[in-house]
Amino acid sequence: MIAPAHSGDAAPRVLVVDDESSILDSLRILLKNEGFVPYTALGGKQGIERLPELRPDIILTDVRMPDVGGVQLLSVARQVDPDVPVILMTAQATLQSAMQAVNEGAFYYIQKPFRNDELLAILRRAAEHRKLRAENSVLKQEIRRHERSTTSRPIGRSKAWMDVLRLAETVAPTDSTVLITGESGTGKEVIARYIHDLSSRVDHSFLSINCGALPESLLESELFGHVKGSFTGAVKDKAGLFAAAQSGSFFLDEIGETTPSTQVKLLRVLQQREVIPVGATEAQSVDARVIAATNRDLEDEIKRGHFRADLYYRLNVIAVHLPPLRHRADDIPVLAESFLQRSARQRNETVKSIDEEALDALLAYQWPGNVRELENALERAVILTSSDVITPASLPERVTARRAEPLVSERTPTTPTLEAIERAYIQWVLQNEGGNKSRAADMLGIDPSTLYRKLARYGEA
Repeated sequence: MIAPAHSGDAAPRVLVVDDESSILDSLRILLKNEGFVPYTALGGKQGIERLPELRPDIILTDVRMPDVGGVQLLSVARQVDPDVPVILMTAQATLQSAMQAVNEGAFYYIQKPFRNDELLAILRRAAEHRKLRAENSVLKQEIRRHERSTTSRPIGRSKAWMDVLRLAETVAPTDSTVLITGESGTGKEVIARYIHDLSSRVDHSFLSINCGALPESLLESELFGHVKGSFTGAVKDKAGLFAAAQSGSFFLDEIGETTPSTQVKLLRVLQQREVIPVGATEAQSVDARVIAATNRDLEDEIKRGHFRADLYYRLNVIAVHLPPLRHRADDIPVLAESFLQRSARQRNETVKSIDEEALDALLAYQWPGNVRELENALERAVILTSSDVITPASLPERVTARRAEPLVSERTPTTPTLEAIERAYIQWVLQNEGGNKSRAADMLGIDPSTLYRKLARYGEA
């Protein structure tokens, strides 16, 4: 008798799928005698039904079955567990079918009738493969844990930014959906990646898509996948990004740009954890954490009939708002230093410094493009500066231009309106509170919604 598989380890669980009960019985006896833990399923449909509960280490399945074939079972199995080795059995082997099986991700392709020792040798290789993948996964987790313990948080030191990071660190270990709001360029994807890196999904994919960058038909194909022939150009089946993000995180940037039709399908994903590819009739289960982001006021979009309220409430389980850079000026010097260090590494040059006058200009500018605009301005400065010090001359003119009113004027000063005084006072309180609107509303003694309405009227929401 051949030595038991996985000697010294937990016995591998093998799911055997065939449409002939006699074959299932004989294989169950063989595998049990050789140290495996066999489970059986009569037909592909029953095999698929048993996958989530059993989570087998190895799948051994016939290719031709009347209900669901082995290749289709293979596809579903890899969605449930991308690392599970699947061995296909067939009595009608051809080079073409073998190549198809390998392309679909089969571990091995064996022709019936086979010798017991041949099958057992393949099963042992599959078990060893499974064991090595598991050990590799554990090692990766240890490396990631070490990296997270030695890698600094996303750069910033202002109180407003530190509040954002603390909230991100609190929600990261959960599996809750997160909605990140803020102006363009504030670092929404940076925070989304930070949440993913601190989560239990860190060993799986972090995928992202800009929902406003694609037309509706193409966006839905990218998100949910499509089947062959579902539209012109669909020459083969394609898995969507939700399926590709299985067990990982999926970042939907600018979700406020989606159409009502796409919003309905996204709601289904969040409610039922399944997608229906374009042109398909059957749903596919998905397990991806959704992190969405927008620079729009979705509550306002709901009032205007442009965004579904039910989708908003599904997305807004955990809300993370990123303040604009003009409300966290303390972050500008450290961000600038980081950008200059990165630029020096990329160019293999000495790190350039910023003189005091140039830094004052950076601090005084309002940065409508936020962190992204700051990064671009410094990249331009590095290119234009031949010395090791960046001066105002190397910065964009819009950054260095002064817009202050003259201290002395022949004109008779006008009396400020009550609204102008109110606006100036609100801006002063907001600045003192680091851009935190909730604390500013508390200091002003008004409801946060009232503050948001006033800021919207001033064009500063």
